[in-house]
Amino acid sequence: TRAEMKRILKEIQSGEFARTWLEENRTGRKNFLAMRESAKDQPIERVGAELRSMMTFLKKRKEAGVPEEAAVGA
Repeated sequence: TRAEMKRILKEIQSGEFARTWLEENRTGRKNFLAMRESAKDQPIERVGAELRSMMTFLKKRKEAGVPEEAAVGA
């Protein structure tokens, strides 16, 4: 919603988001890793994997030894 977007923008502008993110990384990324794991089960992730499998330019990168995370920006 609009109010939530404004709240998030204030977090970014105040530096609160950056401080929280740096602390998250410094302490082992527990929340981030949990959210990433949870997102794997979302339908959009399955569709994304299917679409990436159809993209020949990604296959060429994989054959060249480029990790998938680097190829898709994950």
